[in-house]
Amino acid sequence: MLPQENHLLRRKLGLVALLSMVVANMIGAGIFTSSGLIMAQLRNPYLLIILWIFGGFIALCGALVYSELGAAMPEAGGEYVFLSRLYHPLPGFLSGWISFVVGFSAPIAASAIGFSEYLVQGIPSEWPVSQVLSQPFFLKAIAVAVILLFTLVHIRGIESSARWQNFLTILKVILIAGLILGGFIWGKGSWEHFSMELSTEVGPGWRSIGLSLVWIMFAYSGWNAATYLGSEAFRPQKNIPRSLIFGTLIVVLLYLSLNTLFIYAIPPDNFQGEVTVGATAVIHLFGSSTKYILSILIAFALFSSISAFIVLGPRVYYAMAKEGYFFRFAARVSPKYHVPVRSVILQSSVSVVMVLTGTFDQILTFMGFALGIFPMIAVLGVFRLRRLKQSDYRHPGYPFVPVFYTLAALCILVLTAIERPFESFVAITVILIGIPAFFLFRRKRI
Repeated sequence: MLPQENHLLRRKLGLVALLSMVVANMIGAGIFTSSGLIMAQLRNPYLLIILWIFGGFIALCGALVYSELGAAMPEAGGEYVFLSRLYHPLPGFLSGWISFVVGFSAPIAASAIGFSEYLVQGIPSEWPVSQVLSQPFFLKAIAVAVILLFTLVHIRGIESSARWQNFLTILKVILIAGLILGGFIWGKGSWEHFSMELSTEVGPGWRSIGLSLVWIMFAYSGWNAATYLGSEAFRPQKNIPRSLIFGTLIVVLLYLSLNTLFIYAIPPDNFQGEVTVGATAVIHLFGSSTKYILSILIAFALFSSISAFIVLGPRVYYAMAKEGYFFRFAARVSPKYHVPVRSVILQSSVSVVMVLTGTFDQILTFMGFALGIFPMIAVLGVFRLRRLKQSDYRHPGYPFVPVFYTLAALCILVLTAIERPFESFVAITVILIGIPAFFLFRRKRI
């Protein structure tokens, strides 16, 4: 039998709160920066859209499988719980180990630095305050301040966290939808960009397609967010599946619309290789004076993501510590706010250190490979879950959906290992380092 949940956490999160966590966790700066690099690989606007659709389908397949896992095991912790219950505590611990090292702390640091930079870019350069804030000290100070702000917000109860997150996510979606609609209605673009030939005659190979898909899947990451909050989800058997599926579909729709807008706005030859493709699209649509608008929009997208990361990560450490596989203090829940306050503070402290030392970008480079391993193993766990007959909710498309997701994820991992062998080797090494850490924690637990 699956173990009972800890009674100090309260089921206060409804569908809207869980949905907002999924959307906020998925939408970051990646969608505004990656498509230009992908176009340089593909050199075909239609193929670009097709791959974003394909990547969205992979993410949706993952969300469908996780909806069943989350409904069957509605506990805090996400993959840690799934892998520990369905396989063994060791793979569960390793997934939590990676989450602690890089899964949440490093993205919080990276997003906070990105937020400060985009916020300053949103201030016209001729303003004196822009020159002051653009100094490295002030950029880091803003990043640390944002982390501390959301730490204070999210240690005061999950209901307070949910209200903040709902507001931020809804506003983010409205702003992005407004940009899309405004671009198509009033922007100076052309549908002829879809049929223009690029300057090169060499078509994309499978390797280019695969590398493009790696970047696309990075932009779609976060579709599993609601499962980290299983212990705090109200009516989890219904709300966790709905939030995962609908949240992923919302993001897929927004991403496809944004990429269509980018192609509509920018001639293909100017599109390919453009890192700041979002800003370039806005300038083409509305003029150079509006580039500040997109900087503020991206800053706000990161602002909302930081909030979601700070909520989600501590639930993993709490779940690990509750079962004796992490520092014991991380399992303590505030009797007043019913939040794992010390886990929140621990994660934020690590993120602040990364901001101040600038180590998060190196860690993210090394660990992108590791972050794809454990969801794939968790998805395969649905077959064992069905054999154990511990799930009342059944996701549609079984067994095609988990098989397709697993094969796609495996191909992406292999391609990543081929393209970035050193980073992949370091990622595997860090995972292996977690094995002695597991036995150390287990010995102290006994």
